[in-house]
Amino acid sequence: MKNKLRLASLAVVLSVGFSYMNQAQAQGWGEGAKLEDAEVVVEKNRVIELPQAARNFEKFRIPAPESGDRNVYYRYSDYRLPSQDINLQMRVLTIKQDELTKLYGNYIKAGLGNYGSLYLKGYFHNKRSKESDYGAEISHISSARGPVDKGNSAVSNSAIGVHGERYLKGLTLGGRLNYGRDKYHFYGYTPNQETAIDKDNIQQVFNRVGAEGTLHNQTSGAPFLYNANLKATYLNDHYNMSEVNVAAGLRTEYGIDDVSAFKVDADVSFLTHKDKLSVTRNFVKVHPSYQRQFNAVKLTLGANIAYTGDTINDARKFNVYPMARVAIEPIKDNLQIYAGLGGDLQRVTLYGLTQENPWLAPNVQVADINKGLEVYGGFQANIANYVHLTGRVAYQNFRNLYFYNNSVSDSTKFDLVYDDGVTNVLNFYVEGSFNYSDELRIGLKADYNQYNTDNLEQPFHRPELMSSVYATYNFYDKILFNSELYYIGSSFGRIARPDGTSVLRETDTIVDLNLKADYKFTNNFTVFVMANNIFGQKYERFVNYPSKSINLLGGITYSF
Repeated sequence: MKNKLRLASLAVVLSVGFSYMNQAQAQGWGEGAKLEDAEVVVEKNRVIELPQAARNFEKFRIPAPESGDRNVYYRYSDYRLPSQDINLQMRVLTIKQDELTKLYGNYIKAGLGNYGSLYLKGYFHNKRSKESDYGAEISHISSARGPVDKGNSAVSNSAIGVHGERYLKGLTLGGRLNYGRDKYHFYGYTPNQETAIDKDNIQQVFNRVGAEGTLHNQTSGAPFLYNANLKATYLNDHYNMSEVNVAAGLRTEYGIDDVSAFKVDADVSFLTHKDKLSVTRNFVKVHPSYQRQFNAVKLTLGANIAYTGDTINDARKFNVYPMARVAIEPIKDNLQIYAGLGGDLQRVTLYGLTQENPWLAPNVQVADINKGLEVYGGFQANIANYVHLTGRVAYQNFRNLYFYNNSVSDSTKFDLVYDDGVTNVLNFYVEGSFNYSDELRIGLKADYNQYNTDNLEQPFHRPELMSSVYATYNFYDKILFNSELYYIGSSFGRIARPDGTSVLRETDTIVDLNLKADYKFTNNFTVFVMANNIFGQKYERFVNYPSKSINLLGGITYSF
C-alpha cells in the first residue's frame, strides 16, 4: 500500500510540473517576466486511474543488412634499409682428403742358399694410372750342385720379360714379350767313381721366346664383347730341336637380352717341329654355344668342332663334340650345382711338355689329346663370404693321352708313349679355401685320377692322387708366413737293363713341406727365409731322378 501511495504522489507532482511549464512557455521567459504567486492544492485522497496498456507479443526483429560490394584496399609501404658496405671475411670449411697410400711398384730380391744356390728376382711396374699399365720382370734361380754327382745335377732357370696395356675408350690393347733360358743335366744314372762323366755331355739347354698381343672390350659394357689374341712361341734345345708355333684365339659374347646370350670361341694354331724329321701340325677349333637363364636354372647348349693334322695312332682329324650343361643356383651367388656332358680337342706342344718334364729324349712324337666323351657334375659354394668350396667328378674317355716312360735306348731320358686304344679316367677334384680379411688364408686342393688303360700295363708317371695344403698369415703387416704341404702318390716306369731285359719300377710317395717367412724392417727393406723339402727326403718324381734334400735360402728385398 505504501508503494502505491508513493507512486500516486509522484504522478501528481509530475502532472503539476508539466502544466506549469506549459503556461510559462506560453507567457514567455522574457527579461522582465516574473513568476506570479499561485496556490497549489494537493488532494490526498484522489484516485488516479491509468488506462490499460496494450501488450505486443510480436518478436523483436532486426532487419538483415543489405549486401553490397566490399572492396578491401591494401597499402604497401616500401621500407628500405640504408646501404652499408660490409666486407665479410668468409672461409669454407672442407674435409681433408685422405692421402693415397704410397705404392712400391718395384722390388729387387736377392738370396743365397745351400747347394750353391743363387736367387735373384726383380719386378718393375708403373704407379697408379688410368691410361696405361706396363712393367718388366727378371728372375734367376740356380744351384751349382744337385742331389747326384755334384755339378752333374746342377740346374739353372733364367727369364726376362716386358708387358703393357693401353686403356682407350671402350677398348684395351695389350702385349707381352718374354725370353727364358733353362739349363738341366741328365743325371738319372748311378755314379761310378772309376768312370767320370763330363757334365757338358749330359747337359740340356732350352731357349724360349714368346710374344703375345691382345685386344678386347671386356670392360666397355657393350652388348657384343670380344677378346682376341695373337701369339707366337719359339723353342730350341741343345740337340738342335726347334719348334715354332703361331696361334690366335677369339672369345666373343653377344647378349641377346637380360637372360640369354650367344657365344662363339675359336682357336687356330700352325706349328712346325724340326728334329730328326720336320713335322707340320695344324689345329683349328670352333666352339659355338647358346646360354639361357630360367630363374634359378641356367642352360647351355653348344658343340666343339675341331680339326687336327696329327697322324699318330690314326688320329681322327675332324671331330664334332656336342655339349650340354645345366646349372642350378638354389642360393643366389652362394651355391651352384651343375652337370653336363661334352668333349674337346686339346693342343699339346713341346714348349709345354719340356716345362713339365725337362728330360725328354730327342725325336719324340707329339699328338693332341682327344677327349672323346666326358660326363661330369659338381658344385660351387660360398659360406659367409669366408669359405669357398668347389667339387667336381667326371668320367672321361681319351685318345692319344700321353705318358712318360724311360727310353729303351737311354734310361736317363724319357719318351712319350700312348695308349693304342681308349684310356678311361675317373676324376675327382675338390678345392676349398678360407680367407679372413688379408690376415689369414688356408686352402686345400686334391686331384684324384683312376686310369684304366687299354694296352699299357701302367699309366706311366701319372700318379693317381695329387694334393696340397697351403696357408698364409699376415702378422700386423710386419711378418708374413707362407707354408705348403703337398702329397703326390707313387707312379710307375719301366727300365731297360743292359742285358736286354726290363723291370717295372715304382716311384716314391712324396710328402713335402715348404716354409717361407718375410720380416719387414721398413717399407723398403724386408728379409726373407725359405726352407724347401723340410723332411729331407730325396724322393723321385720320375724314375732315376731323385730330388734335392732340404734346401735353405735366405736374402733381402728392396722395394721402391
